[in-house]
Amino acid sequence: MSSHLPPASPGFVGRLDELRDLAAALRAHRLVTLTGAGGVGKSRLALHAAEETVRSSHRAAAWADLWQLRDDRLLVATVADALGFADHTPALPLDALAEWLAAADDDLLLVLDSCEHVSAACAALVARLLRACPRLTVLATGRQPLGLPDERRFVVEPLPVDTDAPALLGRLADDAGRPLTGTADAVVAARLCARLQGIPLALELAAGQLADRDVQDVDRQLALLLDLSATGHRTGPPRHRALRTTIGWSHELCAPAERLLWARLSVFRGPMDTEAAVAVCADGPLAPADVEQALAGLVRASVISLDGDRYRMLDTVREYGLTWLDALGETTRVADRHARHHARAVRRADRAWYGADQIRWYRWIAAAHADLCAALDHLLLTRPDEAVGMAGHLGFFWSCCGHLPEAARYLDEALALGTGPGPARGRALWALGVVRVLRGEYETGRELAQAARAQAESAGDTDAVLRAAYLLALTHLLGGRPLAAEYVVDSALAQTEGPATGGAGRVLCRLARVFALTARGLLDQAGESAAELRRDSLARDEWWTRSYADYQLALIALNEDRAATATAHALSMLEGKLLIGDNFGLALGLDVLASALAAQGSGERAVAAHTAAERYWSAVGHPQRGTPELAPLRVRYEETARSLLGDDGYDEAAARAMLRAAGSITRELLGRTPPGG
Repeated sequence: MSSHLPPASPGFVGRLDELRDLAAALRAHRLVTLTGAGGVGKSRLALHAAEETVRSSHRAAAWADLWQLRDDRLLVATVADALGFADHTPALPLDALAEWLAAADDDLLLVLDSCEHVSAACAALVARLLRACPRLTVLATGRQPLGLPDERRFVVEPLPVDTDAPALLGRLADDAGRPLTGTADAVVAARLCARLQGIPLALELAAGQLADRDVQDVDRQLALLLDLSATGHRTGPPRHRALRTTIGWSHELCAPAERLLWARLSVFRGPMDTEAAVAVCADGPLAPADVEQALAGLVRASVISLDGDRYRMLDTVREYGLTWLDALGETTRVADRHARHHARAVRRADRAWYGADQIRWYRWIAAAHADLCAALDHLLLTRPDEAVGMAGHLGFFWSCCGHLPEAARYLDEALALGTGPGPARGRALWALGVVRVLRGEYETGRELAQAARAQAESAGDTDAVLRAAYLLALTHLLGGRPLAAEYVVDSALAQTEGPATGGAGRVLCRLARVFALTARGLLDQAGESAAELRRDSLARDEWWTRSYADYQLALIALNEDRAATATAHALSMLEGKLLIGDNFGLALGLDVLASALAAQGSGERAVAAHTAAERYWSAVGHPQRGTPELAPLRVRYEETARSLLGDDGYDEAAARAMLRAAGSITRELLGRTPPGG
């Protein structure tokens, strides 16, 4: 298992004693919880501890951002996604995750960041995983412990105000272009750190004002505000008051447009780009051009951070923004705009699926996952018929990139709450059918295909009729009935009009036909159809269909003893599946590549490809492991590879490959990393 940790921000200051003690705690305990007030630096400390654990013990690590969750419904899915487990099984999600982790060969550190708002569900999840997975250690962060037996609580205190806090403020001042120089600045900086109780977030927000004023002015303003806060009616420890006052002062110093944008941005659950910020937040006194200018102002004030082309707001700052959004009476209106924006974007993604923007949309959907779920949650509560449409357009994307449990849940809920027939309902039934088939529920898939076809015929929607035929054919293919699959798609293609290359439904049916021809042993026909489909996809710069055409061409070449051609097509398939992020497709492609490499006499690389394929199959938990005709290839691969390397050489090559991540092996096979990299 490979490590999945977010990039650490540069300039981590201090905490050396805490890091040492935390490392010792992680060696001695299977559950360690970092607790402390908001803004005290729990997440950053956890990240550096996880990085040090990976470096020092070679333990794999994964990071789950729980602050994006509104409630516990997506908790298991979020953790599975962080671990790289794209569940394709019909089992309960937590059962499937526990079973997969129990079978893992690696020691693993799982970091659950920001558990406080889902603490009860987190406790249940952690207890189950720790029981099932003896090689698992959990590091959690939150404002209170999880309350489990044998939990080691580690309280994170603010930075020492005489050492680390001034060092952090000095670095932040340098970053703001206002370096602290001389004894006078040092004295004032020390006083400011004491006023702010050494809380890292408070120091960052204060430093955000240094671009427009000097440290003496910042100190004077905060002194006045803190004095007023202390003599007023507010309650809570001084450190809470210091952070609350600093956030409030940062808010007060923002321009009116920046304050309004801060409140509206709080509706986002994850990072957002400028286009999304404008679409959701531009309204009334906040024009689109004002949004872009206000974004820059909030970055300067350290209210939000910019990573590449995406903005992120810390959860403590978001909580403050949500309070103001509610005070402005805009909570529902902004949530409506947020949901509409994401629903429109998903419709655009669906229209662009068979084209040059396909990869861009797959990547956008992966990056916007938390907000897509939030948009669907809002629509399910307020306009369930619109949720049916959004879930129907999103379901196939999610099915292709490892979000089957979320796709199933949202499609089931939307169809249950939505009213009446129509194209949107038919599309949702089809998308749910794809999900059920990929989870091995073929009979349910057939029923949903028939229901989707009835809706499509009633609406006179040719593309939807063809999609339903593809789904029905898929149930036949995975059930070992290629002749039935061929009949279904041939009938649908003959009965519907349209250009040979046009429409996603027609393309899907053509692809299912290729699979059926190959499974029936009609290799010449299959090869011609697959090559034609690949040419059409290449002309559109489209990858999903092209990669499966490559897969079929690789299978055909293997069956015709053309190993070099099979290798080339398998590598091309892997290229596309990496771009999309499709673990199921990567597993298929690596299986074929392993056989092709073995047939070419490259035993060591064949074993590496096979080992990576096993990792990906494990990560999807799929019982079928592809269509039935793939099984003989696996047998042939192992026989050939063992004859090339000998039993001992084969076992040694497999052991070496097991020490490496599947993604690393795949990239090396594609020539993207040096051997062993």
